[in-house]
Amino acid sequence: MACRPDPWGPVTCRPDPWGPASRSDPLRSAQKYKGVIVLLKTLTAVALTALMLARPFPAASVSVEQAANAGVCDPEAKAATLTFTLKDVDGKPVKLADFKAKVVVLNFWATWCVPCRAEIPALVELQTKYGKNGLQVIGVSIDDPAEKMKPFVSRYKINYPVLQALGNDSILDTYGPMVVVPATVVIKRDGRICAKHIGPVTKEVFEREIKGLL
Repeated sequence: MACRPDPWGPVTCRPDPWGPASRSDPLRSAQKYKGVIVLLKTLTAVALTALMLARPFPAASVSVEQAANAGVCDPEAKAATLTFTLKDVDGKPVKLADFKAKVVVLNFWATWCVPCRAEIPALVELQTKYGKNGLQVIGVSIDDPAEKMKPFVSRYKINYPVLQALGNDSILDTYGPMVVVPATVVIKRDGRICAKHIGPVTKEVFEREIKGLL
């Protein structure tokens, strides 16, 4: 029992969720922490989305100067990790390594993310326009199951691979932490990372970067 003074009334006593009873049950404790983490993630996502809609939000993590010189990458940029194999909306395995030698726009998103949905039409247009020149956009949903993604892909007429990261935290850790979506990584033909964007990006910024790398 935990008893706490009530400034508006008598002392109140209730079972202490953090007391010995909880600690003696590892499963209950784990479930409790998992629930707290899920709640925090949900509240964070809602707050960030509201913030984006309420006031101007930086289009990306790159500076104006970097955007103006898009396509000029840091010669010491590290290599992207393309060893992951993820399932697409039909449950088929897709190897990121199969897209080596292409300019890859790796876009992390979620169906519940409003800025992500706003960004998708530009990515579709860019894939249509530059796919024949070696561009490959790849969408990676951070937490959606295939049954939720499939109608979404159809609705938005997505013309590039859409993969599931659900149950594969390693890719999110490698390119993250994914505290905000959308998050996008632009990868050169030689496999090195050219740019990282946190938050929504305009078609114009993406296009300048892509054209400089194709």
